[in-house]
Amino acid sequence: MAVLRVTNLSKSFGGIQAIKNISLNIKNKEIVGIIGQNGAGKTTFFNLLTGIYSPSSGEIEFNLDVKIGSKDLKPYKIAKYGISRTFQNIRLFKNMTVLDNVLLGCHSNLNYSLFTTLFRFPSYYKVEREATEKAMKLLEEFDLADKKDELAKNLSYGEQRRLEIVRALATEPKILLLDEPAAGMNPNETNNLTNLIKWIRGTYNLTIILIEHDMSLVMEVCDRIFVFDHGNLIASGLPEEIKANKKVIEAYLGEEVKEC
Repeated sequence: MAVLRVTNLSKSFGGIQAIKNISLNIKNKEIVGIIGQNGAGKTTFFNLLTGIYSPSSGEIEFNLDVKIGSKDLKPYKIAKYGISRTFQNIRLFKNMTVLDNVLLGCHSNLNYSLFTTLFRFPSYYKVEREATEKAMKLLEEFDLADKKDELAKNLSYGEQRRLEIVRALATEPKILLLDEPAAGMNPNETNNLTNLIKWIRGTYNLTIILIEHDMSLVMEVCDRIFVFDHGNLIASGLPEEIKANKKVIEAYLGEEVKEC
């Protein structure tokens, strides 16, 4: 069953058409890769899915009943429906602690009134305690619990990447969008990330869509791949099919990728 359906999606910025009539379906619990050259429209596509941009035309349906491409559906509302993301350039609150960064993700699903918050009723402390327990469990699963009181800016690059994923998972998403999660990583870190993405899908039973230039990671972890080129969707299929697609090789992969 499709968890996300995109139909004739387009986005223009003035006279520049960044996304052109993209149509695709993504199934529940799939790991899907979006690849293409810089400027192919990949991040614009993510920004449309998360409400940062509104489509010029076309539809985005989540769980086949929520239209998330509406101009009045803001990013925080889309997050509440179950779509969360990381960014190509890490966007942590670097002067906040590791724990507080994760609690920000948890707070998107907390239910207490302004009145309860202002007067610190017992229910407020109960909800906050449960959020902290949830955040600590996530940090333990990602080997960051011992860093909970450190400022995010003091973590290593790889740890910051993991923390951003933890914060996204704290929102309890049904779809997790990863924007170039391997950017800046060395081969060992990339290998660990590959295993981590597989583990996340299996443990949290969610759909993962990732933008990535590291083709070894994409080919290893993805169930299907969509290829963008100058705003167009030029190919889709299984990793082996994409690797052998002549149009994809000419537009993006290059001959040497045949052996990956």
